[in-house]
Amino acid sequence: MAIKIGINGFGRIGRMVFRACVQNFSDIEVVGINDLL
Repeated sequence: MAIKIGINGFGRIGRMVFRACVQNFSDIEVVGINDLL
């Protein structure tokens, strides 16, 4: 069962976290990204 996370903000750090989750962790699922723009 995957761990579901949401990213609050898609700036520099949010993009780095997203990239790390997608490339390195197969058991983490990004279900939402909240950004102002």
